[in-house]
Amino acid sequence: MAQRAVAIIAGLALVLLTLGPITVVLIRAEGLGALRPGDVQALRFTLTQAAVSAFFSCLFAVPVAGALARRQFPGRAQLIALLGAPFILPTIVAVMGLLAVFGGKGMLNAALRQIGLPRLDIYGFHGVVLAHVFFNLPLATRMLLQGWLAIPAERFRLAESLNLTPRARFLVLDGPLILRILPGAFAVIFVICLTSFAVALTLGGGPSATTVELAIYQAMRFDFDLGRAALLALIQLALALVAGIVAWRVSLGAGFGAGLDRQVPRWDGRSLRARVWDGVWIALAAVFLLLPLGLVIARGGQGLPLLGADTYRAAGHSLMVALGSTALCLAWALPLSHRRGELLSLAAIAISPLVLGTGLFLILRPFVNPFSMALPVTGVVNALMALPFALRILRPEAEAIRADYHRIAASLGLTPMAWLRFVLLPRLRRPMGFAAGLTAALAMGDLGVIALFADPDRATLPLQVYRLMGSYQMEAAAGAALLLLGLSLGLFWLFDRGGRVGADT
Repeated sequence: MAQRAVAIIAGLALVLLTLGPITVVLIRAEGLGALRPGDVQALRFTLTQAAVSAFFSCLFAVPVAGALARRQFPGRAQLIALLGAPFILPTIVAVMGLLAVFGGKGMLNAALRQIGLPRLDIYGFHGVVLAHVFFNLPLATRMLLQGWLAIPAERFRLAESLNLTPRARFLVLDGPLILRILPGAFAVIFVICLTSFAVALTLGGGPSATTVELAIYQAMRFDFDLGRAALLALIQLALALVAGIVAWRVSLGAGFGAGLDRQVPRWDGRSLRARVWDGVWIALAAVFLLLPLGLVIARGGQGLPLLGADTYRAAGHSLMVALGSTALCLAWALPLSHRRGELLSLAAIAISPLVLGTGLFLILRPFVNPFSMALPVTGVVNALMALPFALRILRPEAEAIRADYHRIAASLGLTPMAWLRFVLLPRLRRPMGFAAGLTAALAMGDLGVIALFADPDRATLPLQVYRLMGSYQMEAAAGAALLLLGLSLGLFWLFDRGGRVGADT
């Protein structure tokens, strides 16, 4: 009963924080506006690129995650951690890395010119899809990898003792796992791409490649048409909820049962062909995801000596916001770690950050100076935006734990606190570490609400990077971007490693 009450409170807080700002914007705008012909084109482009981006992100994640789950090699843990870097990169920093590889003056076009082939244009639909796959392939890969690592080792040993063919093993082990995790991963990535702003702004290539989020920005920034912006935000929210409902209906909730928590080597995939195939997928994913990251590091190293005290002060603000967001997000996610809770949380990333920020500004203005609340509000919004990712990571394992151990817990008369301490938290250690690292890194790199509220004394590091770029201090901006990257990866590694201490990763 106590667990249900906490879950209800957490759900109500989520609903209020999600829908409250839009309601305030609607009241201020005195009703919904009307769509323009360009908005219909933006909606069509948004749906197409989001579906294609989510499809390819999930498609390529299956062989990459499967290869990482089967193979053990030196540096594997470090590679897994680094493969998560693109998703946690600040968007503008990641786009700079992609342009360094695929842009007009990038490495790929330079190589094409050398052999007399025409250059590739990264701008437009294919550029947006490429960037979204770059961001979201690591997320889908880690979701699947967590699922594969959670399959009890006894299931693989039983499959080997029964001499199952690769096709039969896929039908009884790999296939059910993919059907259980991939629909939810597709829904989350689809919603992320629905709200794309910086990627479409930098790589969209014109009015024909405009997303709904860009249309909201134009409605608020240039036309100050709050009614039209609110209508577009509600359409975006409705699309995200439909995607979540479909994924909720399609995905399978059952796990593989309880094991003995033993680490048993896997026997599948020992043939030469399987080893070569896995190696090729791991190598391709590493090059695609880490080469742009390496170029960002190389160019940022020269700007580190140019950083001033204001940049390091902004880094301290970002660290405080990130740690607070992580604690709030996990405290929020645990009581909501069920299927309806995950569906409810999709609204968090479907709401336009621009509309959310404007609504919060209007709510706070009669009571306090919004600028003095810049950092706390940013922390709350970051926790809200990261909640769907945390629930997508935690929910499959939490449901499996409840299915496997609720009877024995009831027979022992465990209290809710005893269940949390002795059963749920120990067995959620690995996914909780991953979720905490992801939340902290995303909060470090967020440039959303803080841009509306911050004054010069309360800037975060992403905002400081933006200001340095705006003042044409490009070398210092590159150095600050490298500092931001290091702190984001450091937080991610610290929490993720903390969840995997003593476990085979």
